[in-house]
Amino acid sequence: MQAIIHPSILTGTIQAPASKSSMQRACAAALISKNKSIIHNPGHSNDDKAALGILRSLGCAWSMVNGELVVEPGNTFLNPIPVAHHAPLRVNCGESGLGIRMFAPILALSKNQIIIDGQGSLLSRPMDFFDDVLPQLGVEIISNNGKLPLKIKGPLQPKNIEIDGSLSSQFLTGLLFAFSASDTNDVRIEVNNLKSKPYIDLTLKVMRDFGLRVPENRNYQEFYFYSVTNSQPQTTNYIVEGDWSGGAFLLVAGAIAGNIVVKGLDVHSTQADKKIIDALKESNAKMILNYNEIQLQQSELKSFNFDATDCPDLFPPLVALAANCKGETRIKGAKRLTHKESNRAITLQDEFGKMEVEIILQDDDMIVKGANEIKGAKVHSHHDHRIAMACAVAALTARGETIIEEAEAIDKSYPDFYAHLKSLGALIQTKQLINQ
Repeated sequence: MQAIIHPSILTGTIQAPASKSSMQRACAAALISKNKSIIHNPGHSNDDKAALGILRSLGCAWSMVNGELVVEPGNTFLNPIPVAHHAPLRVNCGESGLGIRMFAPILALSKNQIIIDGQGSLLSRPMDFFDDVLPQLGVEIISNNGKLPLKIKGPLQPKNIEIDGSLSSQFLTGLLFAFSASDTNDVRIEVNNLKSKPYIDLTLKVMRDFGLRVPENRNYQEFYFYSVTNSQPQTTNYIVEGDWSGGAFLLVAGAIAGNIVVKGLDVHSTQADKKIIDALKESNAKMILNYNEIQLQQSELKSFNFDATDCPDLFPPLVALAANCKGETRIKGAKRLTHKESNRAITLQDEFGKMEVEIILQDDDMIVKGANEIKGAKVHSHHDHRIAMACAVAALTARGETIIEEAEAIDKSYPDFYAHLKSLGALIQTKQLINQ
């Protein structure tokens, strides 16, 4: 699909999308919970659908009732498969990095053999962590040279373990859920070089909201599980937060091209990408923060310095913002971008280069030179949802039209993105190509 975007002025009010980080964690918590769960404001991105598909593959019953996701209790996947049925269970995580990293340790609790697969860019992302860690916990694993598919057979047996947290905090999230779901004595996970700590705060909050056993967080270096079991509510009611990752694109769009109000973003959220507010403030964006809504208005913007090491998903909207700022913006944490849906540092450099925005990669820093005039161009998403959205936002202030190839990449996290921009007055056409 192509998205054709013309320079536009935005006005109006929009509701931020549901957080897939919150939604997917809620699905995992509901899976291991012993009681019924009702999840309000559920998301419908491709990653959210992949999480629901995993639950269904495991025999976990769920349904949509009046716009709410109802998940029935019963960890049937933990029950051994009868001798007459030797075929392993198969689970597909779609293209969700969080999905594979979070659910694999949970699935390893089962005595059944399970094959975990994915599609698209997920097939090339490194999973060596599981080859190293799962055998230490009593799990048999065969990977495809450190990549998908994974063939695992538990049960996972929690014990004191030390892991590396430098690649992604999502691996730790999976272990935290798995350890919480098991009946063990006191046990701890030691973590070295943990990145994206706010995402672990979100994981712990979801665990707490579902009444699961929550470890003591010892300065993000050790997570200690006591043998005491939390009493779970008969029914868990959980509200999926508004998504700061997707909302960041709306906020930047408002700061560079209009006068809009974005609703549904909790300024007290534990989501890492809430830090977009700090970048907007430093860039001199005209912004008013109210309870559960943020007003943005176009204004003259200046360059800024920002550390995105713990929130690497902010790089694409930050680049769109920096392209509209006077001077050179420096963003730290570029090394975290290698193993995303694309190598985002290189992809941002290439695609924004087509729009005459110069990006320099310097060790762990990304330097964005504010453009005197952004040029409309034909760009490519590289099947990366955040690249597509970043180019779309930058196109709002470009000279001439911008055409985004493989524009449907947004479906991974924010399928309503183009429609939401159009509702605010953006001049956007989407065109399905014949060969698709």
